[in-house]
Amino acid sequence: MIELNDQLAIAVGTEIAGQDPEALAALAGTPFYVYDLDAVTRRVEALRATLPARMELAYAVKANPALAVVAHLGSLGVGADIASAGELELVSRAGIGPERVLFTGPGKSDAELQAALNAGIRAVTVESPGELERLEALARAAGRRPPILLRLAVGERSRHEAVRIIGDAGAGKFGMGADDLRASAARAVASRHLDLLGVHAFGASNLRDADALVEHVAETVRFAAEIATAVGVELRLVDAGGGLGIPYSDNESPLDLDRLARGLAALADEWSEDPRLASLRVLLEPGRFLVGPTGAYVTRVVDVKRLNGRTVAVVDGGIHHVLRPTLVRQAHRMVAVGRARSAATAGGGFERPDGGGSHRGEIERVAVAGPLCTGLDILSPDAPVGDVRPGDLLAVLDVGAYGFTESMPLFLSRPLPAEIVARGGRSALVRPPIDPREFLDRQRLPDW
Repeated sequence: MIELNDQLAIAVGTEIAGQDPEALAALAGTPFYVYDLDAVTRRVEALRATLPARMELAYAVKANPALAVVAHLGSLGVGADIASAGELELVSRAGIGPERVLFTGPGKSDAELQAALNAGIRAVTVESPGELERLEALARAAGRRPPILLRLAVGERSRHEAVRIIGDAGAGKFGMGADDLRASAARAVASRHLDLLGVHAFGASNLRDADALVEHVAETVRFAAEIATAVGVELRLVDAGGGLGIPYSDNESPLDLDRLARGLAALADEWSEDPRLASLRVLLEPGRFLVGPTGAYVTRVVDVKRLNGRTVAVVDGGIHHVLRPTLVRQAHRMVAVGRARSAATAGGGFERPDGGGSHRGEIERVAVAGPLCTGLDILSPDAPVGDVRPGDLLAVLDVGAYGFTESMPLFLSRPLPAEIVARGGRSALVRPPIDPREFLDRQRLPDW
């Protein structure tokens, strides 16, 4: 059995990732992000244990581009899935060699395609016939022959209902239709300036259905083999994308890794019997699964009050740093940590500020709101954080992915939160908070 505590990969209680939350706050100020690198390692190892020998991992950098996190994943031998020239520079600084890098995503500029050519990365995922034409022209001028994948629009291919519905949500943006892909494959094979490796298809986002993931991999390989046979090229690489999900609430089940392992093993047995797939490598590019549960956003309570019969805790962090709960309308789990957590678990209860009595023996559920001047700034409408008081620390969980990287940090000119990593009982401040004055210093008044 592959064991992984998907619910609480980051230890929360009187400590976070083995650290005293108040000590972390003293190091960075509040609010801040903290990432547990030991938990990242455990998740990489657990996922790798599900994969057959010919399958490998490339981290989707967009999930969390913190340099220390990406470098740690690189040190574990994980490749990188990037989607911009900025991420290409990031993975280079993180020590991930170009032979482990794939460049995906729509709307690549000529400058970005040129950067990929210059770096000599493992593969460029081509999203359209037009992008193929532009890349070929750049490669011809540079005297290069870049390895490429052709990206299929998933909605046209998958028969699995869960994958099809989620995949169609972005219809018209990602990849190309089957007919365009076939024509692009023929053009790539005929070109002296392109090296066609195979096909890329992204199935779904935050999917926790192991059977759906296995089916997506199976169908992507099946389609890629048909394309390779039709154009007379050896199929060497299939990128089945990411989409491996995590639970965000206590009533959601984690991805069944044992079921995933059995399904992928059965596929690998089938592939071994197909001579067309003798050289095939299959890539998964998880992001959220590897880092999501390993991060917490810690914020300090600045005020507690009663409004309309409910307790409201106002904190110094908000949706300018953690936008996802508002963006997708899905609240993250939130807990009190440090002194507040100890008091809550001891059954201290909450003494109402309005004198309305206490709730001894119960964990008070509190609305947690940020400091922004908008009614949208609610981190949790109903957090079971207990007896919170000004000065206490609260932690938003499962924000190791699409946390700070998906936020809107310049809204209302508040400081950007620091980022901390923890490993082996030690912690390090890897990005100090950024003062709004640094952005003001880059602005100019017009000299009329």
